[in-house]
Amino acid sequence: MPSVTLNDIDLARLQSFAVQLTRQMPTELIVGLVGTLGAGKTTFTQALAAAAGVDPEDVTSPTFTLLCSYDANIAAGPIRLHHLDAYRLADEDEFLELGVEELFDSQNTWVLIEWADRVKSVLPPETLWINIDVNDAIVGGETPSRVITLSTDDVGLAKQLVDLAMAMS
Repeated sequence: MPSVTLNDIDLARLQSFAVQLTRQMPTELIVGLVGTLGAGKTTFTQALAAAAGVDPEDVTSPTFTLLCSYDANIAAGPIRLHHLDAYRLADEDEFLELGVEELFDSQNTWVLIEWADRVKSVLPPETLWINIDVNDAIVGGETPSRVITLSTDDVGLAKQLVDLAMAMS
């Protein structure tokens, strides 16, 4: 599984990372977001939404609503951005009952799933995994930085991961 690790990600670099994703990735994308409580999954989603032309204040954690959808634009064209949260779901069956398989098959659609590790067995193999870890080091005297690791089993996304790493270095 190809992977890329980005170190010392503060809020400014997180926003830059989100912009690069909107430039590098295709119009169909499934993103599995993994990280502990407070790691920055929703903050990342807000940054990504902003980079795609969505007001980040409209993007909140879908912990209780389970699914929020937005019209967005990336470099490759207009997309529908779906933001899901698997934290409160009992199991993969409950996740599938949300109709996510239809979302996975939709064209011009990005599906971002917080707590995706809880439903990993039912996610497609082409899922882009984004693992967000809190780094104890303080960057710029503000908040702890993050270490972001991207990985995928999709050979087609391997080039985009390399391009993304180059753009972030």
